[in-house]
Formats: sequence, C-alpha cells, structure tokens
Amino acid sequence: MASLSFNSSTLRTPSSFQSQKPISNYTKPIKIPFTFPSKSPRSWPKLRRFGGSRSSVSIKEEVEIEDEKEEEDDDDDPTVELCYLDPETNPNSLTEWELDFCSRPILDIRGKKLWELVVCDESLSLQFTKYFPNNVINSITLKDAIEGISEDLGIPLPDKIRYFRSQMQTIITKACNELGIKPVPSKRCVSLLLWLDERFETVYTRHPGYQKGAKPLLALDNPFPMELPDNLFGDRWAFVQLPLSAVREEILSLESKLVFGSSLDLDLLGIEIDDNTMIPGLAVSSSRAKPLAAWMNGLEVCSIEVDVARASLILSVGISTRYVYATYKKNPVTTNEAEAWEAAKKASGGLHFLAIQEDLDSDDCVGFWLLLDLPPPPV
Repeated sequence: MASLSFNSSTLRTPSSFQSQKPISNYTKPIKIPFTFPSKSPRSWPKLRRFGGSRSSVSIKEEVEIEDEKEEEDDDDDPTVELCYLDPETNPNSLTEWELDFCSRPILDIRGKKLWELVVCDESLSLQFTKYFPNNVINSITLKDAIEGISEDLGIPLPDKIRYFRSQMQTIITKACNELGIKPVPSKRCVSLLLWLDERFETVYTRHPGYQKGAKPLLALDNPFPMELPDNLFGDRWAFVQLPLSAVREEILSLESKLVFGSSLDLDLLGIEIDDNTMIPGLAVSSSRAKPLAAWMNGLEVCSIEVDVARASLILSVGISTRYVYATYKKNPVTTNEAEAWEAAKKASGGLHFLAIQEDLDSDDCVGFWLLLDLPPPPV
C-alpha cells in the first residue's frame, strides 16, 4: 500500500469517554498536513454511462428499427419503461441487483400517485423500470416483477438484491425470500441512487403527471448515532489522505489479495479528478485487524462524516444505522482539521475511504472501503 499521509494535529479522546472504549488518538509525526482545498467544492458525481430514457430492449430478440425518428421519440418520452441488458454482458455475472420500489411525484389518470420499480446492477448493464398504480403495491406484485425481469431478459435471478428504503423492508424481504434471493438493506446502492437523481431531472419532471414540489413519500432515515458495538472498536485512528492513483491501486488489491472491503466504479460514476488529487480517509489500527475487517465487511459500510459540533466521527452502515465511531478533544486546532477533512471530501465529490491496518506504520491494509457521501435522492 502507498504510504498514508497523516493529520497535522493529535486528536485526543476526552477522559470522560474512556469507559466507552473509544478508538484512541494517534501520535505519529505527520508527513503531509491536512489543508483546505484551494478550488471550489465539486458538484456531486453523475453517472456517465447511462444516456437517459431509452426504449425497451431485450436480448431474447433483435428488433430492427426502420424509422429513426420513431426511436428518438421513444427516447424523449418520459412514460417509456425500460427493459434493457447490455448485449456484451455475461448474464451469469449479474449476481447482485439494486432495487427501488417507491412512489414518484407523478399522478396517474385517477389522480393518485404513481409508483415505480427501478432495478439495475452496479455497472448499469441491467436497467429496468416499470410503473404501477398505488393499489397493487405488495410483495406479490414485486415478486412477479422480479421474476418477469429474469424471464424477459433471459438472465438468472440474482443472489442478492440491495435496497435503501427501510419503509419497504417488509415487502422487499418477503418477495426476495420467496424467490430464494438474499435481501440486503444498504445505502451502498450508489449506481441506483445516482440513476434516480438523473431520472428525476430527465424523466419525472417531464412526465405529464409530474407534481412540482411534491415531497418524497418515503424519506430516508437519519437517526441519532448509537454507541459503537465492542467488536467494532479499533486501537488507534487517524485522519489520512492518499492520492487518487494510490486509491486505484488499493481497489485493485481487493481483487488480487485477500483484503476485505469494497470499491466503486469511478469511471462509471463520472468522477473526473486528477490522479494526484488527495482523497481523504480514515485509518484504523487494531491488534485484531483481520477479525475487525471481517466484521466491518458484513455491515455494508456507507460513509464516514465528522460531527464538528460534537467532536466525533460518525460511521453509517446498512440503511439507517449510525455509530459514534470515535471522539476527539474539541479545540480550534482539531476543529480546523476536522473541517478540512470534510472540505476535502466535498471537493472530491464525496469520495473518501476507510482503511483498517494491523499498525498505522504499516504499508498494507487488511480492509479497504472506498466510500461516497451522497445527498438523499430527490424522490
């Protein structure tokens, strides 16, 4: 692993928190101080490979479109549903899907909110959308729709389906269980979340039934953070940063080495930053680093944020679970460093990472998670 550059101040844990076994401070001399980005914050990344609304396509049959004008009209029609599979994709490789089943800010001919099922995979090789009236929303409808995707596109059912709305957990879990699919509650549905953001701009707002100003029916939860479970504590921690080129190397190591963690497709997400750009992260060391990384690997780690007001680091996992991951003594120096870390994260489009090591002096990681801090979807 490339050498991590460390923070410019020592973060100390107040003695009043000692009984809660907080991750302790790191005292190694720094190499590169944390500084605020000189450029203005970047906008959130946008999916690069998806081109907006598309007419339905199935790999089971080849459809020749003689009238190009008709195809363009379909592409511009916000009512068109998608059933698409990249013909170059191996159907057996689509073992994990991302799913959203929720109402949209659109009224149907009855004046009722229209619901939509949106399904994709991480690479957007699979893209499926279908509208439903609000009086058929149940696990049977969802189960039949999932089976329909498999049959229409000639692909096997996935091993896992990720979803990010806690309010739909019962319906999604029941439908998945009946199909032998593992439901995974997780906000690591990055491709799906960005696609919904894109669809809001290119599809929903152009739909004839669009209701401007309508609030999402199922808003995402953001509960108060809880105390960290004992098995997730490390020994020491530090704010760190790596150039994007080194982050890419760590992503490759997830495939080539026995390293726990997960990555993101930076090209798909349209994250266009220089390889020398420093990406902020958090390094955690532990004498039991491998077990710690294994436990973390089963949590669907989503993001890390600094709560400057409470001088703490917040770890978000799953759908709506938030933990107080670490604390530090609040003073002008540590506050400035924490704000600089958050500013660096925003400047990189929300990109950051978590690294678990046996020792903070080590060049190797036993766990590496590339994370993306995203705002909630507009629907």
